[in-house]
Amino acid sequence: MVASIIDGKAFAAGLRERIAAEVAELKAAKGVVPGLAVVLVGEDPASQVYVRSKGEQTLAAGMHSVTHRLAAETSEADLLALVETLNADPSIHGILVQFPVPAHISQAKVVATISPDKDVDGLHVINAGRLASGLPGLVPCTPLGAMMLLQDALGGQLAGKRAVVIGRSNLVGRPIAQLLVDANCTVTIAHSRTQNLPAVCREADILVAAVGRPQMVRGDWIKPGAAVIDVGINRVPGAEPGKTRLVGDVHFEEAMQVAGHVTPVPGGAGPMTVACLLQNTLTAAKRLNGVEG
Repeated sequence: MVASIIDGKAFAAGLRERIAAEVAELKAAKGVVPGLAVVLVGEDPASQVYVRSKGEQTLAAGMHSVTHRLAAETSEADLLALVETLNADPSIHGILVQFPVPAHISQAKVVATISPDKDVDGLHVINAGRLASGLPGLVPCTPLGAMMLLQDALGGQLAGKRAVVIGRSNLVGRPIAQLLVDANCTVTIAHSRTQNLPAVCREADILVAAVGRPQMVRGDWIKPGAAVIDVGINRVPGAEPGKTRLVGDVHFEEAMQVAGHVTPVPGGAGPMTVACLLQNTLTAAKRLNGVEG
C-alpha cells in the first residue's frame, strides 16, 4: 500500500479563493470589509516572516489589513492598551498578537484581553468553552484546517472512527480532539506519559501528531489504511553541512508505506493555518455584523 498525499497547499489555495469570493459578496451586500489587525512585538525573524505572509494573504483576499510593529521593549500595559483600542475599532474584526512575545509580557494576559468575538486565534477561554460546549465560536486555525483536510480526504465519513491525538496543547491537541468528538469520532488524547504509545496509535483510524518531536511516529505505529495528519514542524540537519530541512512529527517515508492518507511536511497542515485565519476573520466579520453563515 502507498498512501495518498493530502495536499494542504492546493486545498488552502482553493479555500482562499472561496474566502475572497465571500468577502466580495459581503462587501457588495452589506458594505462590510473584513478587517484583520496583526500585532508583532520585537524582531523575531520567523515571526516577521509569518506576519508579512498574513498581511499579504489578507490583502489578496480583499480584506482590510493592519499591522502594528512594536519594539521589543514595549511594556505590557502599552500592548494591552493597543489591544483594547483594536477591540473598540469597528473596522477590525480579527485581532492576532503574534506569539511568542518578549518575556516581560504575559501571553495569557494578552489572550484574555482580546475580545472573544475578535479572537481569530481561537485561544480565549470563552472560545475554548464554546468549542467544548458545542456552541459557535472561533476555533484555533491549525485544528480547523486539519479537520477540513480530514473531511476532504475521507469524503466526510468520520463518524464512528477511532481517532488518536498525540499532544494536548491548547493550540492544537485539545481543540482538534474536541472537533473530532463533534464529528462523532471515538477520541483518545495521548501524550508523553501515555503507556505503550505505539500500541495506542495502532488502534487509530485517524492519527493526529502534534508533539513537536521530529519523526517520532514511525511506520509501525500506524494502522494500515489510517488517515495521518502531521501538525509538527521541526528543523533537523540537512544533507549539506550547515543546512537544515523541515520534517514533521511523523516519519513520512515510513508512513507512506502503511497509511491510507498522509499530510506531508511542508505542504500539508501548515498552509491551512493562514487560510483558516482568513476564514476566522470572515466568520468574525459576519457575526459582528449580524450576517448568517
